[in-house]
Amino acid sequence: MDTEERPGKVTLAQIAETAGVSVPTVSKVLNGRQDVSPPTRQKVERLLEVHGYRRSSRSAPEVPLIEIVFHELDAIWAMELILGVEKVAKDTGSSVVLTQSGTRHAPGPEWIEGVLRRRPLGVILVFSALPQEYKQQLRSRSIPFVIIDPAGDPEPDVPSVGSANWSGGLAATRHLIELGHRRIGIITGPEDMMCSLARLDGFRSAMTSAGLEPDPSLVSFGDFHVEGGYERAMAMLRRTDRPTAVFAGSDLQALGVLEAAGALGLRTPEDLSVVGYDDVPVAKWSRPALTTVHQPLRKMAEAASEMLLRLHAGEHTTTRLELATSLVVRKSTAPPAA
Repeated sequence: MDTEERPGKVTLAQIAETAGVSVPTVSKVLNGRQDVSPPTRQKVERLLEVHGYRRSSRSAPEVPLIEIVFHELDAIWAMELILGVEKVAKDTGSSVVLTQSGTRHAPGPEWIEGVLRRRPLGVILVFSALPQEYKQQLRSRSIPFVIIDPAGDPEPDVPSVGSANWSGGLAATRHLIELGHRRIGIITGPEDMMCSLARLDGFRSAMTSAGLEPDPSLVSFGDFHVEGGYERAMAMLRRTDRPTAVFAGSDLQALGVLEAAGALGLRTPEDLSVVGYDDVPVAKWSRPALTTVHQPLRKMAEAASEMLLRLHAGEHTTTRLELATSLVVRKSTAPPAA
């Protein structure tokens, strides 16, 4: 049973007495044990939060683990993040645990019990937010957490690593404008994700600064997947006033655009230029090789892992780190046909 507390702070015995339960029961709640009734668990968790309980970081498990949590583990970009975490873990003698849970916004409730039992060195979350109750539960167990955030804008008290989405959208659109394109469509990501809106804002800023008025009918919100890119591109490219170029908010959506163009008999880049976003490995192997915005996913994961280990060691660290994006020009863009 873990009964370590920080000096001068509330003890497990005091928590147990206030809750009207035994010290072993409080310890079970702390360790994510399932043999505690939900009402008792909620009462103990509430008292831990009210009293600001923090378990001693000296009570870390013998096997050092870094846990990384995704909402879709089979995403094409997930491997880039895993490799980044693996690199830092290997250098520090730690192992990596992979977990899939929840939606793109936050992990599901089943995850928190498992992580409390595993008691890793820390948790890296690939989400745009973390519910307040989960933050409190992790903090009370001295389990640090960092969000790798290509998707949103986390709260100020949540350590996070992101990338420059607005700059990426700006660079992609400026590239097309400099090639001579004036009628440019965009298929960004979901409307409720900050990264989608930031890339769209970058697109609009590039168009406006060039004296161009974006056509609202050529602005579409997608889902970052191939099928979504295909469906939205078909709607754009079937028009008599179709765009001469499309900026897709992810490489997968860009692959969908390439497929739609081919299905309609359009050649890329002779008839249609396409720019993607992320620069996942498959981008350079598409036909034609995809011009895209490089999002440094592996570097983001490495930075998040290093931040996590500093937090575990009790060191102060920056709350928000944003890495630069860059344009990678390949074969899917060219000046528009005469």
